[in-house]
Amino acid sequence: MPPLAAVHHDLPLAEGDQLTVDGLRLRVRSSTRRKRFALTVEPDASLTLHSPEGRPSGEAEDFVRAHWGWVVSKVDIRERTRALNPAKRLIEGEVFRYLGRTYRLTVSDDAPADGRVRLIAGRLVLGAAAVEVPGQGRAALVDWYSRAGRSWAAGRLQPWAARMGVSEPVLEVRDLGRRWGSYQPESGGAGAGRMNLGWPLFQLPMHLVDYVVAHELAHVKIPGHQADFWRLLGRALPEYEARRAELDELGRRMWMGEIA
Repeated sequence: MPPLAAVHHDLPLAEGDQLTVDGLRLRVRSSTRRKRFALTVEPDASLTLHSPEGRPSGEAEDFVRAHWGWVVSKVDIRERTRALNPAKRLIEGEVFRYLGRTYRLTVSDDAPADGRVRLIAGRLVLGAAAVEVPGQGRAALVDWYSRAGRSWAAGRLQPWAARMGVSEPVLEVRDLGRRWGSYQPESGGAGAGRMNLGWPLFQLPMHLVDYVVAHELAHVKIPGHQADFWRLLGRALPEYEARRAELDELGRRMWMGEIA
C-alpha cells in the first residue's frame, strides 16, 4: 500500500489523506454527500476522520481536539478488546488447546489413511500428507475439534436443559465464523430446535463452554437478550456475568483457524 499523503494545516482535505493531530494519526475519508465531520475507531484501533469534501484541515484538527476525550477512551477500549487470534503452523510441536488444556502436534507418516486427526498419548497426531496442503491440514483439525467437541457437549446438554427447564435441542458443532454459538427454533414451533456451537469454542476451559451451552439453551425458551432472558440464565448460572467477561477476554486469544 502506498504511504498516505500528509496534510498541511490550511489545505483542503481529500480522500486518502493522513491527518496527524497532537500525535494521533487519522485516515481521511472525504465525501461530497457529507455535511459534518465524524470519527470512527476501526476494529484494529486505527482512526478514520469522515470529512465533507474540501473542508480545510484546520477545521478537522479543531473537531478532533474537541472530541479528544471520546477518541482516547474509544481507542483504549478497542485496544483492550480487539482480537488477538494467533495463526497456527502445521509443524511438529505446535501447541493447540482443547477444553483449556494444551496439546502439541505430532506430524506422522503413519497416520490413519482416512486423514483424520487423532489424540494419542496427549498429542494431536496429523498425517504428514495433510501438512503439505495447509487447507487439508486445517480441515482435518477443524473436523477433530468438531467431533471431539460434539461428543463432549452432548453429555452436558441434558443436565443443563433439566436445570433450565427446557427441552434438549439438536446439537451441531461447526464453523460459525467468529460466533461461539447460535440457536435456531424449529420451524412452526414444533420441537426444541437446533443448537449450533462453533468448533473454536472447545479450546476454552470447560466452565466457559458450559456458559455458552447454558446461554443458547436459554434461547429455547426466550428469544433475544431482554431482561427475562438474563433472569433465566442467572437462575441456572448465577455467575454468568463473570463467565461472560472471561469468555470475552480469553476468546479473543483463541485460534480461529488461520494457518501461517
